[in-house]
Amino acid sequence: MASSKLVILSCLFLSICTIAFIPANAAGLKVGFYIETCPKAEFIVKKVVNEVMAKAPSLGGPLLRIHFHDCFVRGCDASVLLDSPTKQAEKDAVPNLRLRGFQIIDKVKAALEKECPGIVSCADIVALVARDVVVASRGPSWDVETGRRDGKVSRSLEALQNLPPPFFNITQLITSFTGKGLSVKDLVVLSGGHTIGIAFCPSFSNRLYNFTGKGDSDPTMDPNYIAKLKDKCKPGDQKTFVEMDPGSFKTFDDHYYSLVIKRRGLLESDAALLNNKETRDYVKLQATSHGSTFFKDFGVSMVKMGRIGVITGKAGEIRKVCSKVN
Repeated sequence: MASSKLVILSCLFLSICTIAFIPANAAGLKVGFYIETCPKAEFIVKKVVNEVMAKAPSLGGPLLRIHFHDCFVRGCDASVLLDSPTKQAEKDAVPNLRLRGFQIIDKVKAALEKECPGIVSCADIVALVARDVVVASRGPSWDVETGRRDGKVSRSLEALQNLPPPFFNITQLITSFTGKGLSVKDLVVLSGGHTIGIAFCPSFSNRLYNFTGKGDSDPTMDPNYIAKLKDKCKPGDQKTFVEMDPGSFKTFDDHYYSLVIKRRGLLESDAALLNNKETRDYVKLQATSHGSTFFKDFGVSMVKMGRIGVITGKAGEIRKVCSKVN
């Protein structure tokens, strides 16, 4: 026990740590899948990500979010990347209209195609990029299992049906996550990804101006925080955004949990974490503990999420261009 605490504390002190995991439960996935067919694959991904993040660190949140939005719809098969001439793909659904960073995925894919054509899947790229932007944001590292293949189907309706919206309560959130094979702990851990990134006013403005349909504010939100948000988001504002973790939205840390415990979680889904004993206890632990387990836990939960509905073996394909099937 003492040694495990030491590892966690070292991770926090250095801001970067590598976490080893047991072999994948998802058949066909393993760490180092490309070691023989494209040995420089992970190096190339990290190189491109580091170059991008050095110039545009605000892309960390969006690129992490792409992985989540991909895995929750049809599994981690890069279906969120596909374009549709009739605007009926996942990326055309309302929950995905503000996704950003697709051009970075394309940039990584182009570099990999130059090195080893037709070998590395777009689904694996999404998973690797998610890890590398977290590391570039001074967060933890973890061993990414690879070997996913790319799907050929992408439907906007499925995104609407599968992605938990920002107004979900705790019961709905738990149902959504457990339906994907994730635990209640995974829910509260992965919610911590909100430590980086932004949210646009429409995703939380009802908490400010019309929470119950009577022109009121959400009584569970800190009134001082409401006042600050109202200064930025006027009624009907569709374009303004705010930082999910004010002051450190480009840095991956455990400060998110301190905000939630102070009733300053931006989204209803953030505030909902206080409405269940298990999630509330975890929030309290990370908000008050000097030996936070969040970095370690995040890597474990990301590996679990990366196994959802994967296509391996000879199923699917390896796309040449991530936005279209071969």
